[in-house]
Amino acid sequence: MKIDRRNFLLASSSALLLTQGSKSVNAQKRRTPKPSKIFSADGRQIMVYTTAKDTALRLSATDTLAFKPLGQPSEAQTCVFVDQTKTFQSFIGIGGAITDAAAETFYKLPQDKQSEILKAYYDPHDGIGYTMARTNIHSSDFSSSSYVYVNEGDRDLKTFSVDHDKQFRIPFIKRAMAATNGALKLFASPWSPPAL
Repeated sequence: MKIDRRNFLLASSSALLLTQGSKSVNAQKRRTPKPSKIFSADGRQIMVYTTAKDTALRLSATDTLAFKPLGQPSEAQTCVFVDQTKTFQSFIGIGGAITDAAAETFYKLPQDKQSEILKAYYDPHDGIGYTMARTNIHSSDFSSSSYVYVNEGDRDLKTFSVDHDKQFRIPFIKRAMAATNGALKLFASPWSPPAL
């Protein structure tokens, strides 16, 4: 079955929307939700954003859709089936990586473009509303140079320094946090170079 971009976005956006308000599997097993607490997708609106090569569309709002009851669909229809009595996981948020490459590129842009990017990614009303970000500990394959926070063998952490990150990455993270009014959750992960 061939799925066009609009239907793919509808299905994936629908899946994200459905996870909002869901409870974990363990919580579901412990108690059955009361009828008034059951999540309903009926009438919920979905904003479709499109980025497409060779067009002016860059995270552009292109459609508004809504969930609605539907009889038996044909095999050619893209559908999301919702059993409002079952929940499987919690939705924490959605976001992207803030790497050295992203931060350095961001700060090469003029101020108006920086503001445009922050709004497009982090604004919950006029953007896609990222609420999460992952960054790396030490350098990564998306860094312009190789560095660590603590020199090898320094058990007392006397050489600890994040000076490298103070130039671009930390200011970018702070601006992203400000763009979400402090709602941005930041996760850090260590990176190890591949063994040669």
